Amino acid sequence: MGIGTGSHWVRALAAVLVLALCWMVPPAPVAGQGGEDGLPEVNGWSLSAPLPVPTSEQTVVELGGKIYIAGGYAHDRIPVDYLWIYDPATNRWSAGPPLPIAMHHAPGAAVNGKLYILGGEAGGAGTGLPSLYLNSVFELDPQVGEWIARVPMPTSRSAGGAAVIDGRIYVAGGRTVQTGADFAMYDPATDVWTALPSMPTQRNHLAVAAIDGRIYVAGGRFGGGFNSERTAELEVYDPATRTWSTRAPMPGPRGGVGAVEANGCLFVIGGEGNYADPRGLSVENEAYDPRTDTWTRLSPMPTPTHGLVGAAFLNGRIHLPGGSVTQGTASASTVHWQYAPEMSCR
Repeated sequence: MGIGTGSHWVRALAAVLVLALCWMVPPAPVAGQGGEDGLPEVNGWSLSAPLPVPTSEQTVVELGGKIYIAGGYAHDRIPVDYLWIYDPATNRWSAGPPLPIAMHHAPGAAVNGKLYILGGEAGGAGTGLPSLYLNSVFELDPQVGEWIARVPMPTSRSAGGAAVIDGRIYVAGGRTVQTGADFAMYDPATDVWTALPSMPTQRNHLAVAAIDGRIYVAGGRFGGGFNSERTAELEVYDPATRTWSTRAPMPGPRGGVGAVEANGCLFVIGGEGNYADPRGLSVENEAYDPRTDTWTRLSPMPTPTHGLVGAAFLNGRIHLPGGSVTQGTASASTVHWQYAPEMSCR
């Protein structure tokens, strides 16, 4: 082959590769072509900017009109200290101050303009080290940009849930050194923890949200492994009476769900436990109405996901960024789904 012929062949091959890459990489969102971030919306579902790296079992919290993603791990299951911040105005993610320690499965909450990460797990996963359940509490003021250690929780826990009422953080369940029914309240103003009556049903990888001054706890699993038995129980805590009550259970048991309060409803989306699907995941998108004590099945997730510790409701849309797309934790994703719920419980 002559030099001239070879050069033409190389240029042709390069052109083919460029075309192939163009087909493989999705186009950037263009404003005004569908959903909030410019992508087509189908049955209320659309895509936002993907996470910068694949992440599963991470904290998801809305704070000040932005979404914060903390910790988690990727395919290798090595815990990370990343903090990613999503700005819906630009449809972009940016890096925030790293966590003080790498962790996963940590509940999070926002109070008075500050972000709180409560407990979680270090080691375990893909590190080859024993799991270490954490009782640490870290506070971040985004205006300052530094993490501060606060008074630890009374109980170390991983894969619990958190919700806020009247500026106080309630933390429920999780994998603990005790029973997994532990329930406690933290007051950031005084930096004091108060132990509260335990949940009637011990569980981890559960759904937790606050609605109209009460804490709602739904679903979850009983044991540590992803094949553990799951529950559909819904239990409600009333701070005024310091008592738990039982409400209508979910249509079916699920764990590892994405959950958030939106429009006065409790939304529980995705999760593990569907053995009819080869991925072991559920596409269910169900909402609970506290007024009628009923569940409604809504448009399913386009692709099932589990492994988000929480979810975020922002500008009329539920955001579910990342997670794992198969049962277990070997398939962390960058996919950032958003759902525009039409159902309201007000």
